[in-house]
Amino acid sequence: MNSPLLCIDGRMLGVAATGVGSHADMLFATLAAAGRPPLVLREQPGRAPGRLARLARAALPGRRRLAPGPGALLAGPGLFREAQVHLDLYGRPLVLEADGPPGIMHWTYPLPLMLAGWRNVYTVHDLIPLARPDLTPISPRRHRRLLDAILPHADRLLAVSEAGRDEIVRLLGWPEAQVGNCWQAADPRPGNQSLFAPGGYHLFCGTIEPRKNLARLAQAHARAGIARPLVLAGPTGDAALAARLAAMPGVVRLPWQDRATLHALIRDARAMLFPSLAEGFGLPIVEAMMLGTPVMTSEPGATAEVAGGAALLVDPLDCDAIANAIRRLDGDDALRADLAARGRTRARFFTPAAYAARLAAFHAEVAA
Repeated sequence: MNSPLLCIDGRMLGVAATGVGSHADMLFATLAAAGRPPLVLREQPGRAPGRLARLARAALPGRRRLAPGPGALLAGPGLFREAQVHLDLYGRPLVLEADGPPGIMHWTYPLPLMLAGWRNVYTVHDLIPLARPDLTPISPRRHRRLLDAILPHADRLLAVSEAGRDEIVRLLGWPEAQVGNCWQAADPRPGNQSLFAPGGYHLFCGTIEPRKNLARLAQAHARAGIARPLVLAGPTGDAALAARLAAMPGVVRLPWQDRATLHALIRDARAMLFPSLAEGFGLPIVEAMMLGTPVMTSEPGATAEVAGGAALLVDPLDCDAIANAIRRLDGDDALRADLAARGRTRARFFTPAAYAARLAAFHAEVAA
């Protein structure tokens, strides 16, 4: 395994609306640019089996063989959903097999799958369903069952922040030596067209869901008494919350945007407002710092770690503190310039080149 063959789960590639999808895309692009293009595990084209057929297939004993393809290992249609059913039936991951020399299977998300004979690495983006079940619709019982099923087969777990790594050790009881952390990377490429006048709005981007603390953010924005609107850009996770936010004065609600448009929104914002209640990483913080946009984010956990002293930190439960921070970012040009400069410096840690070096060291450790 001196030159390990790297694989990643291709199910999430191109899912631009999610942090997990962005992570998978960046992992693939980083490895390819570093001269280590990975094979990608993909489902073969074709109609996925229906529910009853999937149940019957999942009940079959034995392993599932992957077929070689151009730049990929190919699984049967519906494999990922079949694996979920297999977990429900047997409480263990579905085992895959592949011809050729073994290498590292780098799963970009915890899935009830493992590749026999290979070193299986699972990226655990966060443990919010276990640590804060009140902030997510994901069942903590089901999520714990999934993790308990794959842990005996994992050679390493990979976190995306030190806060996340500590949580894995604490909540899952995994030894520290078996949990790595490469953080993440960003490479924002904004489009040329602006949706709003540059500097004319404050921005949040991400899924509209309770853990993003958006109800409190909108209240704080109104309490700040500023003229510039609060733009909320991202897919709808909680329809009732999204409707309530869109009706609030001073709030502009935008649906999912393609990445070039989203990055242009970040570049042109007066500030990125990201007082989330729970994050595994916080990609918008890094993207904003890379684009020279000042950031306000939450003081505890991964968001403060990622900001690294280059953002205005607030207690996410203190509406007055958030309002005061918004007021300062809106009116204090010197503060904004200082945060932008510090943010660009901090963002060098998250470039694709720096990420590639961290990944190479991690994969070498796993291979050894």
